[in-house]
Amino acid sequence: WLAAGWEDVKRAPGVSLAYGAIFTAISFAITAGVFFAGLEYLLFPLMAGFMLVGPMLAVGLYETSRRLETGEPISLASALFVATRSPMRLAFLGIVLMALLLIWMRAATLLLALFLGTTEFPPLAEAIPTLLLTSQGVALLVVGTAAGAILAAAVFAISVVSVPMLMDRNVDFMTAIMTSLIVVWRNLKTMLIWAWLIAFLTACGLVTLYIGLIVTFPLVGHATWHAYRDAVGR
Repeated sequence: WLAAGWEDVKRAPGVSLAYGAIFTAISFAITAGVFFAGLEYLLFPLMAGFMLVGPMLAVGLYETSRRLETGEPISLASALFVATRSPMRLAFLGIVLMALLLIWMRAATLLLALFLGTTEFPPLAEAIPTLLLTSQGVALLVVGTAAGAILAAAVFAISVVSVPMLMDRNVDFMTAIMTSLIVVWRNLKTMLIWAWLIAFLTACGLVTLYIGLIVTFPLVGHATWHAYRDAVGR
């Protein structure tokens, strides 16, 4: 799937890299807003939350891969303004994923209060030592990672197939969700590896100050389309 995704990047480099650059710029803008508002403690949860809404943000990449597959013309406009086959149902799934992101952000805030008490979260330069070298920080890191992993696994299971499916086919919301869950259950080992690869590549893009997302985000997006095609068929 990654190899097929990379081929799509090479076949449509302008659209793919421009798409990745747009979301990299948006990430920069959100980060700047977080710092401007003095909410640096939300930066790490927001970066983790990117995994939750990523499947929806990549819809334009799925459409580009579909057009490459069918020989239709491709453009950045067609990627950014996708005419989906199930627009209202896809929008509803997007609302569900956004709600899960808000739940995660609220949970992260509560965990910060639980483990660090009323003290302010340290400046970003001191955050890593605090998380790794203090008992409260290590506990926060372990519990927060476990909570985030559980939520991310649930989001992966319901969205890995359903988002491209709702973009591609005129199906109802529950059919898309159940198809995604069935695909994950029947191919559990493969899907666990796939989820890890998505998380790893996304993390690589995030830790490079978002610059890596210019490449890793389109790569994962195109590869997800091929995963959907392989898992569900035509």
